[in-house]
Amino acid sequence: MDHLVSPSLLAADFGNLQKEIQMVNRSVADWLHLDIMDGVFVPNISFGFPIIEHVKKISEKPLDVHLMIVDPDRYLTRFRDDGATNLTVQYEACTHLHRTVTEIHNLGMKSGVALNPHTPVSLLKHILPYIDMVLIMTVNPGFGGQSFILESYNKIAELRKMIDEKKFKVLIEVDGGIDTKNAAKLIQTGVNVLV
Repeated sequence: MDHLVSPSLLAADFGNLQKEIQMVNRSVADWLHLDIMDGVFVPNISFGFPIIEHVKKISEKPLDVHLMIVDPDRYLTRFRDDGATNLTVQYEACTHLHRTVTEIHNLGMKSGVALNPHTPVSLLKHILPYIDMVLIMTVNPGFGGQSFILESYNKIAELRKMIDEKKFKVLIEVDGGIDTKNAAKLIQTGVNVLV
């Protein structure tokens, strides 16, 4: 499988949002990644439903939505209604993870589970059969411009082994500090989606 690219909306110039999204539409990017931050789960606030509704009207790419929020279950239907194709929740923010990913599927979306940099992948052992994607945060979530955490390579390799041993159809996505210097190594390590 070739890798996928999902550019992050956080990197956009919000003063020219329509032009930025149209540029992504014309690109070879596969998805458009939206990081939703609430200022509680992570120490920053990004954007909410009005921006997402606007993005969906313009974007020709599937919306890859990553929720870095507390109590994501309250908003699953709304994110579906606003156009999310993939909906990823944080492992650390979900009280009943199986119920959450099941509801995401029931709403017609692909489900993902994200792990903070120091959350071990072994915690996903029992949820892997029920999800479509794991998002490994390769920086501490909340702010852009951070350096890639090198230990992430080992974590990705461990996750790839877990997935391959059971022959699960689960994608590995990475987000944070991804650039031309580390993209090839990440793909070699087993990553499917680069943000």
